[in-house]
Amino acid sequence: MNWLREHRMAFSVALARVREMPLSFSFNVMVIALALMLPLAGLTLLENLKPVSRELAVEPEISIFLANELPRERALALNAEIRDSARHAGINVRLDFIEREKALDILKQRAGLSDVATTLGGNPLPDAYVLKINSSEQTAGPAQIEKLAAALQHLQGIETVQLDAAWVKRLAALLELASSVLALLTLTLCSVVLAVVFNTIRLQVLTQHEEIGVSRLLGATNAFVARPFYYTGGLLGLCAGGLALLAVLGALALLNTSVTQLAQLYGSSFRLDPLNPPTVLMLMLASGALGVVGAALSVRRALQSAV
Repeated sequence: MNWLREHRMAFSVALARVREMPLSFSFNVMVIALALMLPLAGLTLLENLKPVSRELAVEPEISIFLANELPRERALALNAEIRDSARHAGINVRLDFIEREKALDILKQRAGLSDVATTLGGNPLPDAYVLKINSSEQTAGPAQIEKLAAALQHLQGIETVQLDAAWVKRLAALLELASSVLALLTLTLCSVVLAVVFNTIRLQVLTQHEEIGVSRLLGATNAFVARPFYYTGGLLGLCAGGLALLAVLGALALLNTSVTQLAQLYGSSFRLDPLNPPTVLMLMLASGALGVVGAALSVRRALQSAV
């Protein structure tokens, strides 16, 4: 139980030093919290956007428009050829045939387009197929689907092939890029946190130089001398992490008013949710660990130079 008593004593010393310099400690906490806020806010935003991206990318579609002059018999016969092309590509699909008459009726039912469709006279719309990748068949990658679209373009009677999920791929690529940028930003700001804690603990070591010298004369080891500084660094990290998370929560509360109003205009219930408790706990521990690491680097260097 001796080690527990030593750690309790070191923690008490760290708290006493914080109480002696409340303004300095608070200022350092604010500086570190400002450095942590940006990656925490970015992580919260990405966690909210990822489910939206997955929902949008459930069923990629390929729209196949046939030539206007293509006979109906040939248009119907293309069903088997399209399925064969999908089978050769190793993709399980659902295929829907849309007659040109049905397409014109849909166009007439659209608000404000009935008069336009009437003035056209004849029916300028072609027969079409809509090819959907089965939601249970998710082994087909983007490259495989693009290869299938290119193969369909060469079938006789097909005028245009349009891959409707291309914009979903762009969204996924943007999210991946944002994740990479966030990772680089997090590493940079973690370095800032380490630097702030390093300098803070270094100043404390210099301030307590005489006290440390007396402790060594009395037989104190380097571990005994350094332990209170470790706890001070950990307190800095934990308090800064908690303050940064509270600031992000406040920002979410302010933004959600506008976000929910905008989402309602599009018939959506989307809102920005805070990070889940396990993630918050992990981030708090990571923030405290950064403080301990910064303190350890500072104390080790200071004690080595003092030898």
